[in-house]
Amino acid sequence: MLDCIIIGAGPCGLSAAIEMQDRGLSVEVIEKGNIVEAIYQYPTHQTFFSSSEKLEIGGVPFINKELKPRRQDALVYYREVVRRKGITIRPFETVQQIHRIEEGFEVISLRGEQTMARTAHAVVLATGYYGLPNKMDVPGEDLPHVFHYFKEGHPFYGQDVVVIGGKNSSVDAAIELEKAGARVTMLYRGANYSPSIKPWVLPNFESLVRAEKVKMIFDATIEEITPTDVVYSVDGKSVAVPADFVFAMTGYTPDIGLFADAGVALDPETGIPTYDEETMESNVTGIYIAGVVAAGYDANKIFIENGRFHGELIATNLVGRLERMTARP
Repeated sequence: MLDCIIIGAGPCGLSAAIEMQDRGLSVEVIEKGNIVEAIYQYPTHQTFFSSSEKLEIGGVPFINKELKPRRQDALVYYREVVRRKGITIRPFETVQQIHRIEEGFEVISLRGEQTMARTAHAVVLATGYYGLPNKMDVPGEDLPHVFHYFKEGHPFYGQDVVVIGGKNSSVDAAIELEKAGARVTMLYRGANYSPSIKPWVLPNFESLVRAEKVKMIFDATIEEITPTDVVYSVDGKSVAVPADFVFAMTGYTPDIGLFADAGVALDPETGIPTYDEETMESNVTGIYIAGVVAAGYDANKIFIENGRFHGELIATNLVGRLERMTARP
């Protein structure tokens, strides 16, 4: 039996694994993709808000020539951390269930068609924020040319592309698409530019709009997506805009189904799991929370730069718990 199983190989999950290993605990990390899968899903040219030193984990320096690293820099860094620290990763496994057993938990996961079962005294839920895209609940949203994640603009050269949304992910996608030669229309339900747009990005985007390289529509309500168009309304008037492809960049929510199945209590309005801020232990003894999922539906409270410290709290508490278990007559 392992001392701990961590579900999620993002920076916060990896940080927790390192803290446990440094204290002599046995730990494995299960990840439905591969290490830092959420970062891998970022747009190819994504730049972080944080400086490289604020993304460091495990005492491994993040050396970068620029103040703010890009996606590729982070992927290289976290791969190197896993290699140096010898963290055991179980990639491409999706956790299906967590069962309570006498000395801890049994974690059931699926890799392809193979079912895996592992046991541990404790479990850390570090599943991240970008598990599920927010759906608009409009006809046509599930058509094959509609995407909720943006990677890069090259495949969309010469295509009519509609970007739905008006915050950072939408603006970044629109800029990259225009740069790659797509004809871009952006539909946003807000009346003006979102204040959350990165201040060093907004002037560039505004210049594209002024030059009519990107068509920006405010106060737009999406009514329907068809194989050839996006139908929206402004002030009650319906308009159809051509769309070979659609990027619905409408935000994301954590996949909290596993939390509920494991018995972790969740606030129905905020999605925040019940946990002790000093130990990160949930209302289920032996199940801990790490990273951005501790903030529920609000992704603006916890980032890598503060979530990376959760592992130390968890490891310290778990060591004490295991010592008490060993000392029992």
